[in-house]
Parts: sequence; C-alpha cells; structure tokens
Amino acid sequence: MKKNTKLSGLYLGIVFFLMYLPVAVVIIFSFNESRLPVRFTGFSLKWYQELLNDRAMIEALGNSLVLGAASCLVSAVIGTLGAVGLSRIHWKTKGALEYISILPLMIPEIILGMVLMAFFYLLDMPFGMLTLLLGHTVFCVPYILMEVKARLAGMDPSLEEAARDLGAGSFRAFWDITLPLIMPAVMSGSLLAFAMSMDDVVISIFVNGPRISTLPVKVYTQLKTGVTPEINALCTLMLAFTLAVLLVYTLITRLVKGKNRLFSTKQK
Repeated sequence: MKKNTKLSGLYLGIVFFLMYLPVAVVIIFSFNESRLPVRFTGFSLKWYQELLNDRAMIEALGNSLVLGAASCLVSAVIGTLGAVGLSRIHWKTKGALEYISILPLMIPEIILGMVLMAFFYLLDMPFGMLTLLLGHTVFCVPYILMEVKARLAGMDPSLEEAARDLGAGSFRAFWDITLPLIMPAVMSGSLLAFAMSMDDVVISIFVNGPRISTLPVKVYTQLKTGVTPEINALCTLMLAFTLAVLLVYTLITRLVKGKNRLFSTKQK
C-alpha cells in the first residue's frame, strides 16, 4: 500500500513538473537581460519597461480583454437559455438539435473562420470589433451550453415544480430556483470560453478588421520579425493577475463560510 502511494506521488510529481516547467521558463526569461531566450545572461526589468511603453501591445491586450468579456457575456445568456430550452423539450429531433448546438466545436477553426468571413462579407458588414464579437460568440456558446446542460441533467426538476405550485410564474421560478443552482456551471463555462477567446488566432485573423488587433493576432504577426521577451513579461503579469484573483476569491470564500458557520452556531 505504501509502495503504491509513493509511486502515485512520484507520478503526480512528474506530471506537475512537466506541466509547470514551461511556465517557470517563461517567468525566468522575462527577467533575462538578453534578447535570446536560450541562456540567462543577467537579471533585468527592461522588458517590463518596454512592454509598458509598447502602446500597440497594450492596445491589443485591451482589445482582447474587452472582446473576451463581451463574448462571454453574450455567450452566457445564449448558452444558458439554450441549455434550459433543450432540457425542457421532448421532441424526436432533440438529439439532432443538441448535435447542431455543439457543431462549432467540431468544425476546424480554419473552415469556421472562412465561413464566418464569407457570411459577414455577404451581409456587407464592416470587419472590426463587431465581427470579432460575433465570431467569438459562435464558438464560445457551446462551452457554456454543455456545462449548463450537464448541470441541468443532475438537477431535481421537482424544485422548480414546487416553486410553481406555490404561485411563482415560469420566469420567477427560473430566476429564483434554477438560475442560482446552475450558476456555478455558467461561471465555469464562461471562464473556459474566456480562455478560448483570449487564445484564438485563426478565427480572429479571418474576421478581424484592418484597424483593430487582438493580442494573439499581434503576437502571431510578430513571428515574422521575431518575438521579443516582452511576451514573456506580458505572460508573467497576466499569470500574476490570475493568481491574485484566485487568492482573493479563496479568501472571500473562506470568510463567507466562516461567517455562515458562526451564524449557524449562534442559532443553535
């Protein structure tokens, strides 16, 4: 038993080492004085300074954050309502509808990007933030829809039925009962969709406008002239921000749980 535990711990250690080694390399070389990420020649913060002075890179980052947040918000509404609707119908074509709803995930990105570009061109839409938002929403919706649909499958339908028996309408029962129960699935799907939106290159290139650029497209276009360690600095700052958000969320969650326990103890 102890031998199996040691082997499991060793296996997990190797897996985590391989997973986080590239992240550690990016962080280390963001402080490298040299431009070439092959040898650490000395500690320096010049790449962070150049990043803050690079207006084009900061603008691309801002565009990606706005695009990711907007596409997640729209996708959360569409995906949640779509999952609720699919869970309540009992048509013979329900399976086909579920398959169509996740079809954007199965289509290769280059094909989906070409189709969206042709569709927007037929509609005579100017390529820019609006086409980017619509394109990202197309492939973000399935992530949220699948998460919410899985949560609805494990939820007791009698809870909403009890609310209706007590006089609540369909919207009130959904808002007060169903939505709070599926909110964790909506949040997890939205976070996954946000990450995919921030990471997308192929579709963004097809539906992008000439006057706007997202961060992945900006980095991709720099490959022709060479990517500087500014990207390492940017990745390090984004990682630090993510860890800070997770830390604050953990502290708030523990504080709320502590207050709830204290309140329940006083009631007893």
